[in-house]
Amino acid sequence: MKTPTYIEKLVNWHEITDAAVSAFSDSAQIPEKYIRTEEVLDGVVVGEDERYELPVIDMCRLLDPEFSAMEIQKLGAACRNWGFFQLTNHGVEEAVIKEMKDSTVQFFSLPLESKRIVSVRDNGFEGFGHHYSRANDKLDWAESVILLTQPVEARNMEMWPRDPPTFKNALDKYSVETRNLAFQLLSFMAADLGIEKEALQGAFTGKRQSMAIHYYPPCRQPEKKVIGITPHTDGLGLTLLLHVDDTPGLQIRKDGRWFPVRPLPGAFVINIAGILDVLTNGAYRSVEHRVIPDTERGRTTVVLFQEADVEGMVTPLPELLMKVGGQPRYRSIELDEYVKGNFRALADGTRFIDSLKI
Repeated sequence: MKTPTYIEKLVNWHEITDAAVSAFSDSAQIPEKYIRTEEVLDGVVVGEDERYELPVIDMCRLLDPEFSAMEIQKLGAACRNWGFFQLTNHGVEEAVIKEMKDSTVQFFSLPLESKRIVSVRDNGFEGFGHHYSRANDKLDWAESVILLTQPVEARNMEMWPRDPPTFKNALDKYSVETRNLAFQLLSFMAADLGIEKEALQGAFTGKRQSMAIHYYPPCRQPEKKVIGITPHTDGLGLTLLLHVDDTPGLQIRKDGRWFPVRPLPGAFVINIAGILDVLTNGAYRSVEHRVIPDTERGRTTVVLFQEADVEGMVTPLPELLMKVGGQPRYRSIELDEYVKGNFRALADGTRFIDSLKI
């Protein structure tokens, strides 16, 4: 299974140059293409003096018969009201997480010429570079690598970093562990929605998994407004984010304001993406988010994306519609057309699933 041509043609990417690395290193001179003042100032950022907490879900409580019902209720509320939550006691082996973190840090620590070995090629999708630039050609303050990880036959091993030597083995194990975690979560989401777990898990079974590793250098000139990742909603099914360090930067848009996420040690950040929003007929929310680089510390993350569809279609789950007796809120669309439309919307700064609403 190779990378679909509709992805290859629609993803905007730019090569990371020596000048970019120089700007990332000292921030003394920030090129104009990174300065995005209007976008950064679009919306109020909630201050540290205001009390709020991103929902925290405990996998141990989900698995414990004594507390499971209460924790499933919390999970459902988080997916409906925030579209994001932090997951603690997730059960992914610490050794697997450590190896993935270490390999990611080692890769981004390499000289530019070593990272360029896996640069995105031609109009490709996978590899190292700036990804998802907007139509205005403004760039994110970040280095990224994107790879297809599952199924195994979808992998383009030429684009997988060979340095550090531990990277492939680390990602192999991490990919399997996070897929298993995603399916565990889906079973509890199904319980919250009142449907059989096979109905929701079935939409994800055998579908693609992709990953992105990101490094956001510090920007030591706070008056120069840069963005680590452009405001967007995730387009696929379910997203699992691992903080490699404790540097903040992720912000979630809720009720018109940006809420900074305070990373919990050892937790994953989970968020609902567009396909899962459609599968649940809008019960779960795909929410806009962005990354603002720190002024002093770099931030590194590992992000896994699980894709889903129902017999090749992005559509509300029939089992859910039958249960509630409701009408679909989204029209059905072929997966290929959905992904194509989502990438176009990402480049334009719009939200594709809004165009599917009935």
